[in-house]
Amino acid sequence: MAGEMSWVGKKIHLYNVTMGLYMLDWWERCLFNILVLILLWFVCFNGSRFASDVFESHLKARIFQGSNYGLAIGTPSS
Repeated sequence: MAGEMSWVGKKIHLYNVTMGLYMLDWWERCLFNILVLILLWFVCFNGSRFASDVFESHLKARIFQGSNYGLAIGTPSS
């Protein structure tokens, strides 16, 4: 079965073609991929910090007090 690509090989090829990396040298492609990984790390790291801050400041007290999560379900309207 010569000529068939694996699923991973197809995804790598699609990434290279979509991002225009197929026309770069190997070291330029490597540098670009390193920068993309650093960017993804910053996004994930700061996103997790933000999510934990939101949980600590807004949701934790409501969850452990048995509240309705601020949705005002079952509360009398005034």
